Amino acid sequence: MTSTVSRLLLAGLGLALCTQAQAATVTGNINATLTLTSACQVNGSSAVSGVTFGTLSFGSQSALFSTAGAQVLSGGSGFSVLCSAGTIPIIKVNAGAHDGQSSGGGRALYDGVANYVPYDFYTDSGFSTLLVVGGTITLPTSTGVAQTVNLYGQAKGKAGLPAGLYTDLVAVELSF
Repeated sequence: MTSTVSRLLLAGLGLALCTQAQAATVTGNINATLTLTSACQVNGSSAVSGVTFGTLSFGSQSALFSTAGAQVLSGGSGFSVLCSAGTIPIIKVNAGAHDGQSSGGGRALYDGVANYVPYDFYTDSGFSTLLVVGGTITLPTSTGVAQTVNLYGQAKGKAGLPAGLYTDLVAVELSF
């Protein structure tokens, strides 16, 4: 019996040692990362090309008008620029399709035939701060909250303009 008890005791001791060996613990870490890049949205769009900054509509005027003012609008107010915090948004208003085609303004609206209405962009509603072709508007450093950009236009009438629809398409860039 002593040998049976010894064998059982040895078997139990061996089993206990095996169980302890399987109960070992391994520790470590998981490295989690995320890289954020600077980004901006114009009027809620994250697209990088083909973005509509707004519309400059001088409305309907008599062919004999002297001046007409308007604001670039998007959804009822100036256009909206939302950039990641810490960036400095810069808006560059580049050339239009008909710049320099009519005296009296740096830009021109065209009727598709042979007639042009001169106009210019301004950064104030009083039309005193001209924004030249290729001119920039530097916004304050972004805090991550949308900023409204107010841009204005003034068209100048001239003698001999026929009635019709006059248009232009102006390229705009946002850098940050």
